[in-house]
Amino acid sequence: MVEKGNTKQKIIEAALDLFSAQGFEATSVSQIASAVGIRKASLYGHFENKQAILDALVQEVLKQYEEHSLFASENWEKDAGNLPQTSDDAVKMIQGQIRYIIHDRSISSARKMLVIEQFRNQEIAKLQTKQNYTDIMRYFEELMKYLIQNGALAEEDPEIMAAQLCLPISIWINLCDREPERESEVMSLVEKHIRQFFRIYQTKAR
Repeated sequence: MVEKGNTKQKIIEAALDLFSAQGFEATSVSQIASAVGIRKASLYGHFENKQAILDALVQEVLKQYEEHSLFASENWEKDAGNLPQTSDDAVKMIQGQIRYIIHDRSISSARKMLVIEQFRNQEIAKLQTKQNYTDIMRYFEELMKYLIQNGALAEEDPEIMAAQLCLPISIWINLCDREPERESEVMSLVEKHIRQFFRIYQTKAR
């Protein structure tokens, strides 16, 4: 039973690597089986077909996201003590999250798979929107409300403030996915961007 479970997980991991590199349609069951080191017939003992592998993979991505993503948090009262209060805090928190999602192999591969498959699979499109727009915007909008309420930032539209802060960072993360050698440049831009954002809205708050 343990071996069967291990093999199933290896199939999911191999499928993620292949789907994130060449897409779902271009990947064959034979390729997945070969990557795991098993026969195609053996793979069918774990999954009915390639779609079943993708379905299991999406569930695994969701599970990892809920467990590890900063932006999946729903409990603001519980997390309030860990929220950034200053530009220094925000730089440290956001850069740390960026490094995690860029360098964690599973998270990085899952993000690339979502980008490739979002226009071919409605469920993946919804997941892509949730992880890479809705949850991020919600997190930063709540953060803006919190900082405004505590007098740290000026009272402006928190949704627009959230967009101004987080959406450029999303574009820079995508840049790192395409051109990983530019990570140092991106981290510098992220820091300057966050510090300028706080400077502008802190000045208005005074």
